[in-house]
Amino acid sequence: MLSRLGALLQQAVETREPSVDLLEAFTEHWKGITGYYLEATDESIPARQTDIPWRLRQMLDILVYEEKQFPAGEAGPCLEYLLQHKVLETLSTLGKAEYPPGMRQQVLLFFSRVLGQVQHPLLHYLNVHRPVKKLLQLSGDRLGSGLEKEEVQFVAVLCMKIKQDPTLLTYLLEGKSIPNGTTAQELPAMEEGTEHPSGTTTGSPRAEPSPPRRDHNLVTSLVGLCKSKSRVAMKARENLLLLVGLAQDAAAACLVRSSTLCPLLAQHLCDLYSTVPAGTDPADVLAMERTSWRSQGAGDGAFAGKESLAAFFGWLDYLDELVLGAQPVVADAVAEAVEEMFFQGILRPQLLQMSELAVLSATAILVGTVRQVRAPALLRRLVLFLLGPDQHPESPGDASHPLRTLLIDRCNHLCDEISLASLQLFEQLLQKPHEHITRNLVLRNLEARGYLQQTPLVPEERGPPELEHEEDGLDLEEDPYFTDGFPGASFGMAKKLPSGSAPSGKGQVSEVVSSFLCLVPEEAKTSSRVEEGGYDTYVHDALGMVQACRDSAAPWGWPRAPRPLNSCHPELVFYEGHFLKVLFDRMARILDQPYSLNLQVTSVLSRLAAFPHPHLHEYLLDPYLSLAPGCRSLFSILVRVIGDLMQRLQRVPQFRAKLLLVRQQLLGLVPGEQMDHTMLFKGVVVLEEFCKELAAIALVKGPPEGPP
Repeated sequence: MLSRLGALLQQAVETREPSVDLLEAFTEHWKGITGYYLEATDESIPARQTDIPWRLRQMLDILVYEEKQFPAGEAGPCLEYLLQHKVLETLSTLGKAEYPPGMRQQVLLFFSRVLGQVQHPLLHYLNVHRPVKKLLQLSGDRLGSGLEKEEVQFVAVLCMKIKQDPTLLTYLLEGKSIPNGTTAQELPAMEEGTEHPSGTTTGSPRAEPSPPRRDHNLVTSLVGLCKSKSRVAMKARENLLLLVGLAQDAAAACLVRSSTLCPLLAQHLCDLYSTVPAGTDPADVLAMERTSWRSQGAGDGAFAGKESLAAFFGWLDYLDELVLGAQPVVADAVAEAVEEMFFQGILRPQLLQMSELAVLSATAILVGTVRQVRAPALLRRLVLFLLGPDQHPESPGDASHPLRTLLIDRCNHLCDEISLASLQLFEQLLQKPHEHITRNLVLRNLEARGYLQQTPLVPEERGPPELEHEEDGLDLEEDPYFTDGFPGASFGMAKKLPSGSAPSGKGQVSEVVSSFLCLVPEEAKTSSRVEEGGYDTYVHDALGMVQACRDSAAPWGWPRAPRPLNSCHPELVFYEGHFLKVLFDRMARILDQPYSLNLQVTSVLSRLAAFPHPHLHEYLLDPYLSLAPGCRSLFSILVRVIGDLMQRLQRVPQFRAKLLLVRQQLLGLVPGEQMDHTMLFKGVVVLEEFCKELAAIALVKGPPEGPP
């Protein structure tokens, strides 16, 4: 029994003895470092050629080893010495003096290793977070000094510690975030003899955190490193993502109020935009694919300005991901800063310019911006910036949001390039999962279904439309499907519908499909003369587009069936809205405008037709609507265009052969050659393909559910 007790006592002695040796070794190494400054005579010797790096590594090893000898949470003598004697304070001062040369690098490495390898919570101590902040300020002062690798390693360790304990963020941000009288409850239990943040323990002077400089802290260091051209930028950006994703409300509020995070991020976006050369071709901007911030170096110089554009869109993509993953308070603050500084401060004045070249360049950048943005908070700001908040029905001449009015008008601009870019802008917008876009542009004007005849008469029998094209062309006044130009017309109407029922008389899907496929007369069709020219080639694309629209609209709670007419109270005169008016006007001129514009107009209309809202489906895809006097629908416009086409084709000699040749040229089957009426023939080809696309969309969507 006595021998066992003796063994235990011996073991206890052996356990405590190394701690005395460790403290002596630790203090010896520290005195060796301070002694260097008393004995050194040559100030030009780099720090790495002295024994300072070796002594710092020994001190680190001693601290790590000592910690393993004590219970978790208990500070050993060496750690207490480091805190009481302000070792880190002294080292940060030596690093700032950069003596010997390269000392700052050694200090950064030591700080990173101590904070990363010592498990005891250190950043709560004033004698730790004060020198840490001093180093962060120094990093901001000397950005680009060649120590970015060490700097990013240092801030990465800090971010890791903050992730483990978000309350640490307040200790590392400047100003009021580190109060003079921090309460004891905010700090872990202090070991006897260690520094208390209020500076009341023995051996430490009164804590007077001199007002820290507001221009450099953890946030500014991270953002500065994010701008680096080296690989450290990627690591810095990843750590900033980690920092803004802290879920704790207090940390998020501190990040927004006590740092310049939001304006710094937005300002860098503005700075990168300013580096894009003024002579960059807008067509090159529009043709760029979506840029990812993780694939830096995408600017391969394929065209002038691509490198600058890639940097700009790459940073925008980074901000988008940052807002997407950030705590909601931070996300909204960053989005607000981007809106104020970039959308309102830079893009808006450029979009309102009179110069066509400036307008085209700004619109191209805006298209790329819309393409990049996915984060809900940022997307909402962008959508409201472009379209305004209005959701009530429009009236002709309404310009409550001037920028929206201007952008829509430019879809019908005299300059074809501006029209094309503006149409691409709205196509990009319609692909975004935000209900306000379709509501603001289209749906608010269709809510009351005012396009329908309120006291209609319907034909005795309904079936697929049979368009008979006489040799001398279609007489529009005799066209039973074209009533928008004749308010008093009621072609073939016989009996009344019961009150409250719909006058649309929806046909079967096959009838709707046939209606669109039969619109273009056989003599004007050429798709059957080439391989894979059937409308079924569009079905696959329609499936993808309709499914994408359904996925986007799923959370929006759209009705499955049209609103009952007896609950609708339409305005006296139906107005399709500014956006649809411009699209319909463009569609009516499909035979007289450039091929690229026709493709873009039909692309936007196809996207609208793919949305699952019953009113939109009815208005764009139902050929059997009994339109109210003076109203027009997509189908009625197509009928008018077909009538005009047949009259014009009769005046073109050998039009069928020329039409087929133009189609083959567009497909690249034969070399291009100049001929008369080329624009007309290209318009006919687009018209035929558009009708097939609408038929495919109608087939994929199927019949609308419920009663009309």
